[in-house]
Amino acid sequence: MSKRTISRRPGSSVLRQRAAVVAAGFGLSAALGAGVALAADSAQGPLPAVSAASVQAQADAQAKAAASAKQAAAKAEAAAVKAKQAAAKKAASWIDPVTHYQLSAGYNQGGSMWSTGKHSGQDFAVPIGTNVMAVHGGTVVKTGGNGAGDGPAYGNAVVIKHANGTYSQYAHLSRIDVHVGQSVSTGQHIARSGNTGNSSGPHLHFEIRTTPNYGSAVNPVAFMHSKGVKV
Repeated sequence: MSKRTISRRPGSSVLRQRAAVVAAGFGLSAALGAGVALAADSAQGPLPAVSAASVQAQADAQAKAAASAKQAAAKAEAAAVKAKQAAAKKAASWIDPVTHYQLSAGYNQGGSMWSTGKHSGQDFAVPIGTNVMAVHGGTVVKTGGNGAGDGPAYGNAVVIKHANGTYSQYAHLSRIDVHVGQSVSTGQHIARSGNTGNSSGPHLHFEIRTTPNYGSAVNPVAFMHSKGVKV
């Protein structure tokens, strides 16, 4: 029987030793890398556990917040629409020229106080300095003493032209706070009541006219009633 020949060359033994060292080195590096990764994960700490119930609670809270925001937006939009409608209604409406008044001399009433023998408007008995308002939106076409050109009996006066072709006149004023060409809205302050001109006492003389001038007056109470104003 033949015997195997065992190589005793020095070089082969050295190579085997080097290979073993390299393999050991790779193993050590891998172990160190795993340790570093484990240390990093440990430093960050474990993620908190989230239960299905808490996730549902979060979803419910977010849905509730979204619904509340939607309701708030809808409410704001409704308020804006309501305000717009109110503004449109005010622009289209007619009002009394003063508040907290008593009616005194009426339209077409006879008496020696008027040069024609007939009263051309409706008097509102109010204290001097009472706020006088535009009964409807329009444009100021006449202002000033001498009845704004209609005669000294009216004292200080204002005439406003309205879009429907009618005119409103305010007389015996103590102060005028608008000017010719100015646009005014329903309820806007235009003057202060007084006792100027041919006046028997503090009051506002109010007319509705078909022109801006004296002699074209119609019954102001009947006209205002037709506009929904209960004078």
